[in-house]
Amino acid sequence: MSGLFKNPSDDVVRQYLTTSKTVAVVGLSDREETTSNRVSKEMQSRGYRIIPVNPKLAGQEILGEKAYASLAEIPFHVDIVDVFRRSEFLPDVARDFLQADAQIFWAQLGLENQEAEEILRAGGCEDIVMNRCIKKEHTRLILEQ
Repeated sequence: MSGLFKNPSDDVVRQYLTTSKTVAVVGLSDREETTSNRVSKEMQSRGYRIIPVNPKLAGQEILGEKAYASLAEIPFHVDIVDVFRRSEFLPDVARDFLQADAQIFWAQLGLENQEAEEILRAGGCEDIVMNRCIKKEHTRLILEQ
C-alpha cells in the first residue's frame, strides 16, 4: 500500500450510503461464518438489496438473491460494488466494475490497491472507497448520527 489513495470525506461516504439501495458483493460466500456473508446479511437487514458476485456459485442463491459470475453479467444498475477479494485482485475487479452498470467502487477493510484506483479513474469512476468496512461505516455515519 503506497498510501497515495485518499478516501472521500465522511459527508460523501454518508451520501453514498443514504442514496444507495443496491450493493453487489464481489466474493460473497455462501458460508455463514465468513465476513463477507455476515457483513452482507447485516446490510441486507438494514434495507439494502445484496447482489452476490461469485463465479463458483453463479446461478445459485446466496442470502435469497441470485449469484452472478461477474459484475458485467448483472442485468441492472448497481449503486455500490463492495469487494471482498484480496488486494492483489482489485485491479481485475476494477476492470470488471468498468464493464458494469455500477457507480461506487468500495473495497472492504484491509483492501487497497493503487493500480485499481488508477484503472477506475482512467475509466471515469470518481466514486471510490478503499480499506473501509461498509457495515462499520454505515453504523458510524448513519445509525449513530
